[in-house]
Amino acid sequence: TFISLLVGTLAAYSISRFATGGKHFSFWLLSQRMMPPVVLIVPMFFLLRDIGKINASFGLDTRFALIAIYTAFNLPFVVWMMRSYFDGVPLELEESAMEDGCTRLGVFWRIALPLSLPGLIATGTFAFIFSWNEFLFAVVLTRTEAYTMPVAIAGFTGSQGSNYGQASALAVVATLPVFVLSLLVQRHFVRGLTLGAVRG
Repeated sequence: TFISLLVGTLAAYSISRFATGGKHFSFWLLSQRMMPPVVLIVPMFFLLRDIGKINASFGLDTRFALIAIYTAFNLPFVVWMMRSYFDGVPLELEESAMEDGCTRLGVFWRIALPLSLPGLIATGTFAFIFSWNEFLFAVVLTRTEAYTMPVAIAGFTGSQGSNYGQASALAVVATLPVFVLSLLVQRHFVRGLTLGAVRG
């Protein structure tokens, strides 16, 4: 979540202020999320298997592989969401800051980012929930070292029988981080969802 927010927010600001990639680049980025993940699972499996032959720390059943995949899948969503929030920040504020001697990076850090903070929180919450609940990539690309909570819950059901009690208990525990995060950010969450929705 952190990596996708860091890279995606910078990319979104660049697209919003400098039209990086052209008029339809941001929509092209979003269209990457329209592709069903199951289409990519087999090529990713073979790619990570071959990478693992070169360096076992970056191949199958590693946290690095899951982090890289989740970052790649979250990036288009983060860029699309944050671009709309940056579009809602008045350009005149940034121009005034630059006239007062602020650099472009300073304008981003001191003006654009604080004004779009509710949007950043809402986007980060969605990105975290996607990564926390994702099942397909985790179950195919991990074995014993880097499996995630949904894979662990599914492991209580098998051909020899099912332990629904432990699976249910673990499922309740798995919802706690998302529940706590939602409570912590709920004040910013609603505002962030509506921040880029209305145009004057």
